[in-house]
Amino acid sequence: MPDTLSSPQAPDAFAWPVRVYIEDTDAGGIVFYANYLRFMERARTELLRHLGFPRIETIDESVMFVVHRLSLAYRQPAELDDELTVTAIPERIGNTYMLFRQTVSRGGVILVEAEVQVACIHRETRKPTRLPPLMRQRLESVSSQGE
Repeated sequence: MPDTLSSPQAPDAFAWPVRVYIEDTDAGGIVFYANYLRFMERARTELLRHLGFPRIETIDESVMFVVHRLSLAYRQPAELDDELTVTAIPERIGNTYMLFRQTVSRGGVILVEAEVQVACIHRETRKPTRLPPLMRQRLESVSSQGE
């Protein structure tokens, strides 16, 4: 796990609220570890919606997006009925990928940190392809670093 994940949450990060339901937990009432990935997926999807892309087809019908690489650090557990905040910050925008820094927090305390690299692939060939220009432009406008 890179040390870069331990940096504090950016104040201008895109944030999405999530409540923990029974279906998100294990038998002990703790959020099942894989469900944090679902929460993060929702935040990335809502960020794209916020940037003007309500559905994947509105971006470009010939592309798809897949998680290529993922790095997570679990700090503390979330529990049943917790109100969480999930962030999605475009950290770096490459020609064929987007790197997001994401956190899941409760009351300002970071519970989970992640770096998620999402690749852009051609729908038919499944090979890497360039990000749609408008999407890249809008992501770069809110990116913490750009490339």
